[in-house]
Amino acid sequence: MTTEPAGAPADPRADRILTVPNALSVLRLIGVPVLLWLLLVERADGWAFALLIISGVTDFLDGKLARLLDQSSRLGALLDPLVDRLYLIATVLGLMLRDILPWPIVVIILARDVILTATLPIYRRRDLPPTEVIYLGKAATFALMSALPWLLAGEMNWGAAGFSHAFGWALLIWGVAVYVWTGLLYLGKALVVARVIPAVPHGSREPIQ
Repeated sequence: MTTEPAGAPADPRADRILTVPNALSVLRLIGVPVLLWLLLVERADGWAFALLIISGVTDFLDGKLARLLDQSSRLGALLDPLVDRLYLIATVLGLMLRDILPWPIVVIILARDVILTATLPIYRRRDLPPTEVIYLGKAATFALMSALPWLLAGEMNWGAAGFSHAFGWALLIWGVAVYVWTGLLYLGKALVVARVIPAVPHGSREPIQ
């Protein structure tokens, strides 16, 4: 979140809803329940694998298109990471229920996000945006979201199932380790903010521009 100088006109483009990147994010959002249906009801692993790949490609595209088409928006800034988290949660839960992922790994992944979500009020009480995203954290999320379709492919009846299983687990172990490490870094930053910067009294907070 960025703040603007007092009296500066708000950029009307930031409030746009009907943009190509937002449309891609909405399509990805619709894909979340479809993914769970494919995994748990139909057990159509091939289609679920294809949907995960398509989601990853469109996730890459919506960020690129937002910059190339100059269509960045507040809605997109909120929607894109939300859909990423929903895909991660839905996929790990679906694979756990299919006995493809062990539950301790799922607990570790979900607990990391729950703990970091609980730190957001620290920034809100100080009228601060959340800490900047760590590049290593993006790499960890990418590794996890790459590992999950490979693990699913390892359960399919095809010639590369053995390689898919091994490669998926290698990515998963690395991704979980870095995911936890960056979570600790984010938590440490939040605790420093809580200790060093006093909270803004409720009555003295200025409206967010």
